[in-house]
Amino acid sequence: MNSNRFLFLILLISQFTFSQDFAKHVNPFIGTDGHGHTFPGATLPYGMVQLSPDTRVDGSWDGCSGYHYSDKIIYGFSHTHLNGTGCSDYGDIMLMPTMGESTFNPKEYSSEFRHINEKASAGFYAVKLDKHNIDVRLTSSTRVGFHEYTFNNAGEADIVMDLNHRDKLLYGEVNVVDDKTIEVFRRSEAWAKDQYIYARIEFNVPVKVSGYGNEKNEAKYFSGTKVVIKASKQVKKSEKILVKVALSPTSYEGAKLNMSEIKQWDFEKVKKDAEAAWNKELSKIEVTSKDKDKLAVFYTALYHTMMQPNIAEDLDGKYRGRDNKIHVADTFDYYSVFSLWDTFRGAHPLYTLIDKKRTADYINTFLKQYEQGGRLPVWELASNETDCMIGYHSVSVIADAMVKGIKGFDYEKAFEASKHSAMLDHLGLDAYKMNGFISMDDEHESVSKTVEYAYDDWCIAQMAAILGYSNDYAYFMKRSQSWKNIFDWETGFMRPKKNGGWDKPFDPREVNNNYTEGNSWQYSFFVPQDIQGLIAAHGGAEKFEAKLDEMFNSESKTTGREQVDVTGLIGQYAHGNEPSHHMAYLYNYVGKPEKTAAKVNYILDNFYKNTPDGLIGNEDCGQMSAWYVLSSIGVYQVTPGVSCFTITAPLFENVKVRLNDKNSAKLSLYDNPYKRKFVKPDLETLFDGYVNNYKEIIPAPVIQAESKAFKEKLNVSFDSFDKDVEYFYSINNSKFKMFDKELVLTESTKIKFYSSNGFEKTSDTISAEFFKKPNNYTINIKSKYNPQYHAGGSEGLLDGIFGSENWRKGDWQGYQNQDFECVIDRQASLPLSSISANFLQDQRSWILMPTQVEFYVSNDNVNFELIDTISNDVDPKIDKNVLKSFDCSKKVASARYVKVVAKNFGKLPYWHQGAGGDAFIFIDEITIK
Repeated sequence: MNSNRFLFLILLISQFTFSQDFAKHVNPFIGTDGHGHTFPGATLPYGMVQLSPDTRVDGSWDGCSGYHYSDKIIYGFSHTHLNGTGCSDYGDIMLMPTMGESTFNPKEYSSEFRHINEKASAGFYAVKLDKHNIDVRLTSSTRVGFHEYTFNNAGEADIVMDLNHRDKLLYGEVNVVDDKTIEVFRRSEAWAKDQYIYARIEFNVPVKVSGYGNEKNEAKYFSGTKVVIKASKQVKKSEKILVKVALSPTSYEGAKLNMSEIKQWDFEKVKKDAEAAWNKELSKIEVTSKDKDKLAVFYTALYHTMMQPNIAEDLDGKYRGRDNKIHVADTFDYYSVFSLWDTFRGAHPLYTLIDKKRTADYINTFLKQYEQGGRLPVWELASNETDCMIGYHSVSVIADAMVKGIKGFDYEKAFEASKHSAMLDHLGLDAYKMNGFISMDDEHESVSKTVEYAYDDWCIAQMAAILGYSNDYAYFMKRSQSWKNIFDWETGFMRPKKNGGWDKPFDPREVNNNYTEGNSWQYSFFVPQDIQGLIAAHGGAEKFEAKLDEMFNSESKTTGREQVDVTGLIGQYAHGNEPSHHMAYLYNYVGKPEKTAAKVNYILDNFYKNTPDGLIGNEDCGQMSAWYVLSSIGVYQVTPGVSCFTITAPLFENVKVRLNDKNSAKLSLYDNPYKRKFVKPDLETLFDGYVNNYKEIIPAPVIQAESKAFKEKLNVSFDSFDKDVEYFYSINNSKFKMFDKELVLTESTKIKFYSSNGFEKTSDTISAEFFKKPNNYTINIKSKYNPQYHAGGSEGLLDGIFGSENWRKGDWQGYQNQDFECVIDRQASLPLSSISANFLQDQRSWILMPTQVEFYVSNDNVNFELIDTISNDVDPKIDKNVLKSFDCSKKVASARYVKVVAKNFGKLPYWHQGAGGDAFIFIDEITIK
């Protein structure tokens, strides 16, 4: 597209039709390779069934969807799959056709396949299984998967159903109703800890069922925690067996009712109906281009945005609620799979354009989950709250719908639920409410949580404005400015705070536990609710533009932890993960739309391809594709919760967006692109008088001290963005006094402090605690700790401050692929009565207890005597964080030096998800008495 062409005209067109074949452009293989984590199988828009091949059963990260293009073996075809997530789940009700004397061993009933024999389109998938020359074709309705197996050899045909496929089976049962019908129940645990699914399986021919259940193993009934069956029939060469599988989250009766979606055995009709359903949905946006690859990328992206959320109710409206009880959705449709940390940014704003009815249904689902589960969803899956990711971004979806005037849900109830989520005392919210920010001492990922909570609070303020609640508006607008409390005015970055001051050392490129799947570069521009305020904090538009330029032009390399999600780097911009998605559009806000256009066009052209590895990062339930859909038609919503979109030059010559069944918006190209003004949020117009209640906060001051622990004395002072403020402090709960000179601490001290501008405006009161070390010991650590897990350096192991179970707060030292060894100098030969060393285990994060800890003593630091060896007794498979003190109680008459050696676990064992990787040792405090 010529760079001097531009989106200009918007008008309404009536009597929009969707008779064109848009589905032909869909390539379901896009994103199945690399880190896209998509699947190629058959599904309908927002359908309950995702019928797709499974080539991964090990729970690996690149196998989250069950399929990866690099694989050569298919284990079966299951009926539920996740689209582009970073955690593995689903794979329910797996069927696998095979032949001969079939066993129940996955390695034996699986089959090799070749991509040359594989086909996929919207609502359809086909493959040849090479092992027994079986042709498989799959299609579906909303709640029913339809299989067609062609056995090209004569003999015994078996269809295996393994309920232990992929995730952990908590309980399963199979009831043989008759020789053509089976009922199945599966309760499983993976990412969703307690998932229920019922199925009704019907065959078009009589079959003989045999199987195994480790609890009950009868002729027509099998149950237990290990359940597998096969349905057998003698077939002639080229004979077909058809199978229909109806799902239900509620009951066998629900599955039987849902089976009525496909009443006949006409595979071609069901396939055609699936294509029609996709054409109806895909017709909501019509683009034109002579480039077939661009059309394929666009319509596959739109297709990926419509694969979820998934309908999660039976045909009669019954669904399983968050309380695990059965309810009826009589006025709306109930959905599941809400990846809200991802999708609030682009996917849900897209739905407000093209699917207002479902947007209202999603919010009604949120409200029922609030009523039945106690709070709004964060990352809901199969009626389970996974609590994956951060924020309470349901409120963004709700606020965006309200400001756009979308009806069909209870605004008052939505505000009540949103306010409830914001007022809880978990996940750092207690500290956030008290201090105006979250510090490393309070919670891990403190920077990301602070900025995302602040945005969510702004969304709640917009709801309050609409409903006329001025006090709530003022309160949540105050909270929405919390980002100012972690913005470092000297460096221009959002930085972690520890004990009231900036954490040091600081590297904005470092991926660590202060940020969620990213680094400071990728979070320092997340203030969508106050972009003008962020610009001002940087010193104006010119300096803000320079900061954006610096980000895009920096070296495309991060430091710190290896984060697989951080991909698609342009400098420090990471398109492969969601926090960066709005950043290219920020140039619009400093009057440089040409820079927005250049960056957006580069991303569109380079990070989205019509190939299996055509996505630069996880699809993330449609968000990666939603960015493409919106940006390619020339719009993006930088701030969900404001009723307008910012715009840029589109990728396509003509675009029609169907806003409802009668009208569409037509977007066409026009010359002279950069003479238009970008669309920007106008709060005074949007929220009228409420903007007058908005009072700017005074950012919290920063305490300046060398460390948290000290030996003899410690100097303490304060600093702030505003150099004209006055500081007030209290020591050990004494009366506050004005700060006029540097404080000198000689004892353990708790300090409270705040700043004031002299006009009755004060910051939040912050506290910090400093510890005088219990002795003058020194330590020489022979091992090398991981720079991310330093606990304040070597002296951190002797400061008298003990780390908690939440190791991500930074209080533990971490050592990987090595033993831990240190020597402590007590400065004199003294009696010794006990030694203890504290360790932490979190096997999910590769942190395991040492196999044993050895304690030595010496008086010359050369000749050491082993006085005790303590073996570990903590089970490495325990699925929770464990603290253990390895204690030596051997008394020694005199010793100056103490050596502690902790033996590393070594390679992670076969049962671990990271099998073969190197385990960590995490140690915090060593105590000698």
